[in-house]
Amino acid sequence: MSLSSVLRSRSEGKPVSWVTCYDYSLARAVENSSVDFVLVGDSGSMVMLGESSTSPATMDQMVTFARAVRKGAPSKPIVGDLPRGSYEPSDEVAVMSAMRFCKEADCEAVKLEGGARVAPRVKAIVDAGIPVVGHLGLTPQSSAQFGGYRVTGRSEREADWLVSEAEALEAVGVSAILIEATPPDVSQRIRSSVEIPIFGIGAGPNLDGQLLIIHDLLGLYPDFRPKFAKNYVVDSLRDFVDSLNAEPDVVRFGRETRRDGFYELAVRSLNLFAGEVIEGTFPSSDYTYL
Repeated sequence: MSLSSVLRSRSEGKPVSWVTCYDYSLARAVENSSVDFVLVGDSGSMVMLGESSTSPATMDQMVTFARAVRKGAPSKPIVGDLPRGSYEPSDEVAVMSAMRFCKEADCEAVKLEGGARVAPRVKAIVDAGIPVVGHLGLTPQSSAQFGGYRVTGRSEREADWLVSEAEALEAVGVSAILIEATPPDVSQRIRSSVEIPIFGIGAGPNLDGQLLIIHDLLGLYPDFRPKFAKNYVVDSLRDFVDSLNAEPDVVRFGRETRRDGFYELAVRSLNLFAGEVIEGTFPSSDYTYL
């Protein structure tokens, strides 16, 4: 898919799947899966570098991640996640940071957190010709300001605020909005208030797309797993083992195809995720904040 086809998901009624990714090897698995596009997220600070939050991520680190992902997934649209401190100081800083993703890592778009408070930065980046994806709900970069990592939108006041934030982002030209850790009724209110695609990560079903962190999807991050994160290895492992058992010479098969290890398991897991997004079976109530 091209970025434009991803962003037409709402009008075409086909939900899209995307995952975070930060390195070449897993990007190769994404490239050869049916996942639609990639977010190089600042969560790489935690899952790749061992930090306790996303805040320490720098633009240099993010560009390095994004360049590796572009090499591994040359046909997938890639969104670069602007880290904390790379867009807040001024419009000029925001545009230069966004340009780095485009020029140094060949990203098609950038993502940033916040609503009305970052609207001027969004407008500046859009005016520079770079598509922007907004991010509302649980926004990890500013989580301390809002009481830590928690579900947002449970109160009527918070729900109204999220709707107004989405409208503020649409007004300055965002191409889509990612909603994180929000009850599904609030996500639907947001979707009804705007005309752009609304993607979810822990925001319930019936949206225009679903995102998962690839390390959660593959069970690679042992420190923490949020409720909305489904481990697809559980569902793909049995068939993978059966397919290997059916090979008369597993060693030769592995040497010739390199499909006898974790890479193949990752591709199968990614395909399961993408299929469930299309079918509308993910996220189920087990992975939704009700």
